[in-house]
Amino acid sequence: MAYTQVFSLFTEYDIDLFKAGKHYRLYEKFGSHITEVDGVKGTYFAVWAPSAKNVSVIGDFNFWLEGDHQLNVRWDDSGIWEGFIPNVGKGNIYKYKIQSHLNDITSEKADPYARRSEHPPKTASVVWEDSYKWEDEKWMKKRKKNNALDAPYSVYEVHLGSWKRHAEENRFLSYIELADDLVNYVSEMNFTHVEFMPIMEYPYDPSWGYQLTGYFAPTSRFGYPNEFKFLVDKFHEKGIGVILDWVPSHFPSDDHGLGFFDGSHLYEHPDPRKGYHQDWKSLIFNYGRNEVKSFLISNAIFWLDQYHADGLRVDAVASMLFLDYSREDGQWEPNEFGGRENLEAISFMKEMNIAVYENFPDVQTIAEESTSFPKVSSPVFADGLGFGMKWMMGWMHDTLDYFSKEPIYRKHHQNELTFSLNYAFTENFMLPLSHDEVVYGKKSILDKMPGDEWQRFANLRLLYSFMFTHPGTKLLFQGSEFGQTSEWNFQQSLDWHLLQYDVHKGAQNLVKALNKFYKKQTALHQLQFSQEGFEWIDHGDHENSIISYIRKGKKEKDSLIIICNLTPTPHENYRIGVPKVGELKEIFNSDLKGYHGTGNYTNKKVNSQATEWNFRKNSIELNLPPLGMLVFKYI
Repeated sequence: MAYTQVFSLFTEYDIDLFKAGKHYRLYEKFGSHITEVDGVKGTYFAVWAPSAKNVSVIGDFNFWLEGDHQLNVRWDDSGIWEGFIPNVGKGNIYKYKIQSHLNDITSEKADPYARRSEHPPKTASVVWEDSYKWEDEKWMKKRKKNNALDAPYSVYEVHLGSWKRHAEENRFLSYIELADDLVNYVSEMNFTHVEFMPIMEYPYDPSWGYQLTGYFAPTSRFGYPNEFKFLVDKFHEKGIGVILDWVPSHFPSDDHGLGFFDGSHLYEHPDPRKGYHQDWKSLIFNYGRNEVKSFLISNAIFWLDQYHADGLRVDAVASMLFLDYSREDGQWEPNEFGGRENLEAISFMKEMNIAVYENFPDVQTIAEESTSFPKVSSPVFADGLGFGMKWMMGWMHDTLDYFSKEPIYRKHHQNELTFSLNYAFTENFMLPLSHDEVVYGKKSILDKMPGDEWQRFANLRLLYSFMFTHPGTKLLFQGSEFGQTSEWNFQQSLDWHLLQYDVHKGAQNLVKALNKFYKKQTALHQLQFSQEGFEWIDHGDHENSIISYIRKGKKEKDSLIIICNLTPTPHENYRIGVPKVGELKEIFNSDLKGYHGTGNYTNKKVNSQATEWNFRKNSIELNLPPLGMLVFKYI
């Protein structure tokens, strides 16, 4: 049985950090690294397998034979197996063959730190390196401003496999093709950021990427790693930030993956009450194990460091926070204080956010978190979890429920629409209309809207207009911007042919205009997470289903007055109170003909009158369009 040449990239300090859960760049040490030893070119391999009796590298360079290239276990009880194999290089395919000393089970595992994987359904790792030359220096220098909490932040959520497909060949678009089509489209639509559903390697298409096996490898479905870097580079060239979905909450039990890696519960928690997710039939990381924390935090840092990502949207945070998540009584065990919080997972999230912001202070982490757990987006030093933002799931559910109701019944449910403002400033909220809302029988966003065709599209325009003038950042899933009529299907392209119809083109034009409006009007973003940035004018006109409010910037002159008419009944000479004497100008109207509205209810310049209304000394009279939103500004 042959051994590989003894060689190591690890120092004793690396090992100490790894064991302490404080090594945040493990991708520089673990995995396969092309190097040269004693004048001979080859590849260094390192893998963590403390319960292994033997570890061999098998691949296309040794006919997949166990024993030809056996790794050496380190002497320091770190559980690391490593070694140098001459004449192995870029493009060689490999796995680790691991024999456990616990049960003599032998398994073949992909490299947890591989930079590239084979194209599914193949599952081997690929020795890889690239010398990509980034050209986004201009973006990187200014992205702190673009990612700031007082900056406009409007996200287009994309599933790369289904945004658009090659029509003639019915295949995925490649990273290179997307760097043209997708980048130009997101730019034309005036979004500030794009968010990719997970692009880390995954074996099963119906998981949409949320069951990862290759945490350090962009999926080979769309091309090579350097081509994904090119895609990110092109977004940055257009001034658009790139957010990556990141899944530290669970992983699949595929034979080649992280599960039961060395014959032991290495990455997953050994107690199934903490280590197995019943809903997703997947495994849950052992957040209390230092080496696992180092793995996960290194992975977060990796995508920010090596791929210039501008943020991470962290999936399924609620499932990590609570020991009783989706479990009945008797299926979970309280923490040491008798509570339901997963203290180890909470500690991990805090450490992850601290590490991310210390290394990359100009990015954002965004929590997909659906409970009332406190201070998700507060700094760790203020006893928070340390995320930059949190999805506002309550707003999403209440708003979609409201808009799905026939307008005649809305007067009985107006509190559902306005309730979000009672807690809108308890977190740094992002308003999401995501992929989860357009699958599994939930219908497309358009198809949730009641009424005939005109009313459905008017409702859609009003929903988006309300969303963009509500405090918080924004997220819209692909296809929703032009009124996709069918539910999202990950196996096919969006229905781009719909844009030949004026109603769909009008919806798209509205979203394009809202993005531009959001960016231009400082009152919509400067204080988007502050109570100082919002004031009700009237949320009590239930009978007419009309609400009005003020959005404020840091300067008084930037304030906007917003009125939403939530029924198909237009109103002439509708009066609302205004904060001061003066002349106002209509600067946005969701009912314009360019958006496929009526175009019949516009207001030129409006002078305030000394008539008390809504507990204010001055007021104005307006013509309100059906199912429309108006925005005014003092001249």
